[in-house]
Amino acid sequence: MEDRPCSDEAWCPNRVGLHDTLGLRDLSEHSLKSCARSSCRSLCLIMLSSSTMRAARFYEPGVLKLENVPVPTPAAGEILVKSHVVLTCGTDAKMYRRGHPFAKPPLIIGHEFAGEVVEVGSGVERFQPGMRVIAANSAPCNACHFCKLGKPNLCENLDDVIIGFTRQGAYAGYVVIPERIARVNTYEIPEGVPFEHGAFLEPLACVVHGNELAQIQRGDEVVVIGGGPIGLMHLLLAKLNGAGRVTICDISEQRLREAADLGADDVINTSGVKLHEAVRERAKGYGADVVIEAVGRPETWSEALTATRKGGTTMLFGGCPSGTIVPFDAAHIHYGEITVKGSFHHTPSSVRRALELIASGKVKVAPLITARMGLSGVEQALKEMGEGRALKIAIDPTS
Repeated sequence: MEDRPCSDEAWCPNRVGLHDTLGLRDLSEHSLKSCARSSCRSLCLIMLSSSTMRAARFYEPGVLKLENVPVPTPAAGEILVKSHVVLTCGTDAKMYRRGHPFAKPPLIIGHEFAGEVVEVGSGVERFQPGMRVIAANSAPCNACHFCKLGKPNLCENLDDVIIGFTRQGAYAGYVVIPERIARVNTYEIPEGVPFEHGAFLEPLACVVHGNELAQIQRGDEVVVIGGGPIGLMHLLLAKLNGAGRVTICDISEQRLREAADLGADDVINTSGVKLHEAVRERAKGYGADVVIEAVGRPETWSEALTATRKGGTTMLFGGCPSGTIVPFDAAHIHYGEITVKGSFHHTPSSVRRALELIASGKVKVAPLITARMGLSGVEQALKEMGEGRALKIAIDPTS
């Protein structure tokens, strides 16, 4: 990378004037959008290195502060990205409410993001400044026992590098993509795909992985417990895979309406009713071929299994807190030959598949964004998520 200013005398002095008037950060952002010369970009990046950015930092449950912090510098193999959009996630909302074992405050949270490359560390060849990119929040080491078994989502070293958890996140002006993630799970956003759509890469990749494990067959009776964004993405994938009928179960009428709008064949309000009885009534008394639990509560785990027909599959996608004990009917599992599967995280192949689904438009993610806010609205957005008043909220860190 060159370390001299732009040779375009008609352009650079004007920008220096902007620098003096508006401040260093304004110049660096404007320059990166306005000039394609490599030397100009070098000047911008030099300026960027001494600037600050706004960031939403988690300190303790219920305490999130909007602060000015230094713009990070990418190390070897890393990528510095200007955040254009960050989506709220249920995990972010949980961290805000009760903390997270990985979180070591102060921590910039947020991990579902899309943006523009502004600087790359030494050794990075696939990406360059100006490219629009998306990334998953983690990547496997490809060297441990489970990676060698073909289970990269269970990587023993996964926790070492997770954006928004063990590394600084994306509710900020800029975010660094760590070397392992840059190498394995980062992609250029295809032409014509908006930043907002690209930011769905990570959550959709998780749903793709769970969908592959569920092995939904054409014509299957599928029940999804939970009408939040994850449950609705399961709905979209089940329909794409040719499920005969997909039913969404939830206690919120608003979410059930949203599910119907997205193509659910049936919806069940489970307030005051036994979920498995309601499911069996609609499935000729047998239960569903595939039941996907996307809530993460002990009672819905139990109901999911009871609502599954003999020989069917129960997919436990929603995670309960560690140490949770869930009662099951052992006879139903054993004599009914129920297949029970858990699903965790994503794999490099599911990340690639998610990108293909977003780029092709086969999975339409836009309806899942129900509100938009600036960076100052992150705390309010997480509260609305936690209260079930929003699906996904798109945060614009530039506003």
